[in-house]
Amino acid sequence: MFQCMSKADVEHMQALVTFTKRSHRTRYPVPFGASIVETKSGETFLRALNAVAREHDPSSHAEVRAIRLATKRRKNLSLAGYTLYTTCEPCPMCMSMALWAGLDRVVYGATIEDATRHFDQIHIAATEVAKRSDMRCKVVGPVLRDECYSLFNHPDFRKRPVRRKARS
Repeated sequence: MFQCMSKADVEHMQALVTFTKRSHRTRYPVPFGASIVETKSGETFLRALNAVAREHDPSSHAEVRAIRLATKRRKNLSLAGYTLYTTCEPCPMCMSMALWAGLDRVVYGATIEDATRHFDQIHIAATEVAKRSDMRCKVVGPVLRDECYSLFNHPDFRKRPVRRKARS
């Protein structure tokens, strides 16, 4: 299911990094951003940020929020014909949501291993979730991994309280 990235993938991911970086100037800085893009035209439909802390909702990941907003705006459960871009490889919950929504593709930046340095993670690759599904969705990544990972190391983000549970 792994596919090669295109020039358009790089451009969309760069725009998403820029969008996500703006959160570092807010009360709730996050390294996780997602956008929904029409696959054929390349037109960005919408973008969303992780809002777990802001909404006190552990399911409020950027990908989930973007998919929820997109299906509501379209008044359609299907996002066939659309691509999800995300600054970090989707966790199993987010990848499952992408599959249920019928997205054509998921393009990610930083990897789950990158995120593990800062947050607890479920270590199941997005490609593995897609492979074990009856639904089809191409998974592309990492794209602009270093730029996306820089969102985790941004000085404004790093000075915030630790976002990872203490290990016993």
